[in-house]
Amino acid sequence: MSAPCWTPGEAEFGLVQEQLGLSASVLSKHVTVLMDAGYVEQRKAVRDARQRVWLRLTPAGRDAYRGHLAALRAIVGPPDPAV
Repeated sequence: MSAPCWTPGEAEFGLVQEQLGLSASVLSKHVTVLMDAGYVEQRKAVRDARQRVWLRLTPAGRDAYRGHLAALRAIVGPPDPAV
């Protein structure tokens, strides 16, 4: 497995693809939508004679992600201490 982050907060496209279990084309389409919304940035560079793509959440993307998690937690409710 390749190292996930070469710069703090960045993840290599291939690692994200592997972790999510998506094809490259499906992930690429989602990344494009997230970039258009201003939630994700990408950086391209050559490494080991191959072009690599690194992804990073923007501050707006981080805020949207936190808001989404908060909404999900509100739906689920607080953890049940008996479980």
